Amino acid sequence: MFRVLAGLALALLVSSAQAQQSQTPSRLDEIVKRGTLRVGMTGDYLPFTYLDKETKTFRGFDVDMAQALGKALGVTVEFVPTSWPQMMKDFDADDFDIAMGGVSITFDRQKKGLFSTPIMREGKTPIARCADKDKYDTLAEIDKAGTRVIVNPGGTNERFARANVKSADIRVFADNTKIFDEIAKGDADLMMTDASETRYQQKLHPGVLCAVHPDKPFDFSEKAYWLQRDVALKAFVDQWLHIAKEDGSYKKIYAAWFE
Repeated sequence: MFRVLAGLALALLVSSAQAQQSQTPSRLDEIVKRGTLRVGMTGDYLPFTYLDKETKTFRGFDVDMAQALGKALGVTVEFVPTSWPQMMKDFDADDFDIAMGGVSITFDRQKKGLFSTPIMREGKTPIARCADKDKYDTLAEIDKAGTRVIVNPGGTNERFARANVKSADIRVFADNTKIFDEIAKGDADLMMTDASETRYQQKLHPGVLCAVHPDKPFDFSEKAYWLQRDVALKAFVDQWLHIAKEDGSYKKIYAAWFE
């Protein structure tokens, strides 16, 4: 009798929990009802995202992708400015539904939310003045006294530099939109950042800055979209990405910014 009663009690508990869960709207439901998708962006990382401080408008690869996602959801997109050092706190505070703009997958971020399927394979590689690019093929060549490594604060670039550079000088430069000018004018020797960014900056500074072996980066990483922990939202974003890659719309946006 006791086992029967215990079994009934467990069944009622599970049924009650399932009913309660079914009554709780998902993040996806909230976004659709709200009519707005809140997208966190740093605005300092071309070609993924850039914030024009005068017009207060964003542009970049992930800006166009965010607008495409909003269209698929049938909602408008609200861009929420954040920064690399502040992003985790803003995510915890629920300031946005999704972070986009060249966000790398990390375990620390995974603990807080969910990632979409990866959109890009990446890795850290140097960018230096073209005249000096052959000096920095390896981490051993970079990590020498007198070498001036520049990094932006609070993200995976600074983390990688501090983990791998012990003898060279590391200088933290706050404005990621102007950091490559520091290398170009000779106030820093190199920066180690994502291969996609080195290629883009090389294109912006032809003959001045050169990406160092972007096809063979020092490590492995992937970029994705960082979502608040909601399986329904992740399922929608993953399906949207799948369709975008199959119907050519992803390729079209990618070509506009990377090719």
